[in-house]
Amino acid sequence: MEILVCIKQVPDDSVEIHLKSDGTPNLDGVTKVANAFDTYALEMATRLKEAVGGEITVVSIGEDSVRDALKNCLAVGAEHAYQITDAAFDGSDSMAKAELLAKAKAKLEKDNGKPFDLIFCGFEATDRASGQTGAQLAAVLNAPLITSLVDISSKDGKIVAKQETDFGYNSIEAATPCVVTVSKPEYDPRYPTIKNKLKAKKMPIGAFAAADLGVDASKVGQGAALTHTVSFSEPAQKEGGVKINEKDQEEGARKLVAMMVEAKAL
Repeated sequence: MEILVCIKQVPDDSVEIHLKSDGTPNLDGVTKVANAFDTYALEMATRLKEAVGGEITVVSIGEDSVRDALKNCLAVGAEHAYQITDAAFDGSDSMAKAELLAKAKAKLEKDNGKPFDLIFCGFEATDRASGQTGAQLAAVLNAPLITSLVDISSKDGKIVAKQETDFGYNSIEAATPCVVTVSKPEYDPRYPTIKNKLKAKKMPIGAFAAADLGVDASKVGQGAALTHTVSFSEPAQKEGGVKINEKDQEEGARKLVAMMVEAKAL
């Protein structure tokens, strides 16, 4: 099975981000990492490959710093990695990025003579969290789409996906080629071994510019974006709780009820 996994590099979401005086996020000194949902997608793809055979190719849109994330992908399951990079792509919105990913998929299939059976994307990115790119990619490719996967397997030439919903799980069968987006499965992404990290360092990473993909530079980038960020705002700070330190339990309970009545919580 030939699998394509789309990776996005994002600011480390374990770091608390604040806004600059101009209202934009202050990312100075914040390490960039592979998007968490994309690492889940790669782990799920790797487990599927180990079960049925095949190869995994990872692709990412970004500047040279994204190569570190791609190297790590090569160390935990991928066989091939490609970077989509061009100054013309700066400021592209999710629709333009879906178009770029589709162009890269077509070029890889033409160059390698192997069509992709499955395209994996993370459910959403932790920096913007719009959850649009996977769905838009499926629309561009005119391919079936299954969202919010937490597990996947192959049966009789089809894929069987376990989809998470607000009310439980769906089991969905789909023919390939197919686009899937991955939520948080029950397992965590594997860590690269030292041996695999050293091996990945020697593996090549291909690069595609606008000319390589046959992309009209006027159709991508900030100027061609269909969506724009109006403003950023920081989440409201949590207020400190109230402690009731009455020694007598009944008095403490009366005080708690009185406070709840005052707050109109009863």
